[in-house]
Amino acid sequence: MQMARGAVIDLQSVTKKKVAHSRSWALLDSNGEAQTLDADKYAIMHRVRIHARDLRILDPLLSYPSTILGRDQAIVLNLEHIKAIITAEEVLLRNPSDEHVIPIMEELCRRLPKGSANQRTDLLGDGQEQLNESHDVDAGDEDESPFEFRALEVALEAICSFLDARTTELETDAYPALDELTSKISSRNLDRVRKLKSGMTRLTARVQKVRDELEQLLDDDDDMADLYLSRKLAGASSPVGGSVAPNWAPASPTIGSRIGRASRASAATTHGNENDVEELEMLLEAYFMQVDGTLNKLTTLREYIDDTEDYINIQLDNHRNQLIQLELLLSSATVAVSIYSLVAGIFGMNIPYPWNTGHGYLFKWPKLYFPNRWLCLRDYFVLESSQ
Repeated sequence: MQMARGAVIDLQSVTKKKVAHSRSWALLDSNGEAQTLDADKYAIMHRVRIHARDLRILDPLLSYPSTILGRDQAIVLNLEHIKAIITAEEVLLRNPSDEHVIPIMEELCRRLPKGSANQRTDLLGDGQEQLNESHDVDAGDEDESPFEFRALEVALEAICSFLDARTTELETDAYPALDELTSKISSRNLDRVRKLKSGMTRLTARVQKVRDELEQLLDDDDDMADLYLSRKLAGASSPVGGSVAPNWAPASPTIGSRIGRASRASAATTHGNENDVEELEMLLEAYFMQVDGTLNKLTTLREYIDDTEDYINIQLDNHRNQLIQLELLLSSATVAVSIYSLVAGIFGMNIPYPWNTGHGYLFKWPKLYFPNRWLCLRDYFVLESSQ
């Protein structure tokens, strides 16, 4: 009874920890200020205006592939350990106490404020400052990236760096193990390479999923347009017939986007604006190339493993051929010995042979090579006595 009661208490404590873990969120506003938010899924759904199926993607107890979804007022982001909801004014980050999420929170607090993008230009040289001054007139009409793109860039940069670091660690362990296996084939080295290959397969699938998600976004302009939350918010607050576009997006259409994708596309065509997602496309392409480079590293490692396996198979085939040759040689020797044994057995029988009288010297040579020496000596003495 005490053991059963202890098991029930442990199960309840684990359940409470999971529930508390799933209710914990980190809220970061446009000023980079972070606070912990303890809310259930219904409060989060009401706050960011998303459906339950979208919030279920971010459930840490469930396993969903990497996904970037654009909704009316939010971006649902599920990239490995990064599970976040990005709006035009704030970021909700799940599991803020996770060791992989804490650096992302710190980076968001540093880069989300509007002045953070301009701080990097203070570290440049005088020549770059003069170059920037020459473009003040052109850059005066453009503002920095919208809030959701800054948050999205931090998340993409974090996940790309994380996957690249895991790939580098795998390469550091895999190449020496493969070289050691090539020099010495043993059960220990084979088991080590097997574990590394399994880890490489899992990591390749994760990297491939992130790459496919970015590629899918880049192939669909409508999906990229759904990620322009600030543009949709500005279009909703401005009159439909207004001719003033938001300052941060000089290439955005002048008609509000709340009437749907068709209206957005028709507005872009009417005003000759065909590159309304150029800013986001450049952002996604940069990290797509980085993820693609990581995938190329894993592909190269897989090819190296395949080459090592081919080399080991060649070595094993060579050893197998040598064993077959040795087996053939032993079989031939066995046949030869059996022939001598047959001859010795025939002439070792206690039967009189009148035709060997006077020709005993012809029957001495088989006995000399017979391996059983006592039979050879016995037959020899029998032949000598018969003469």
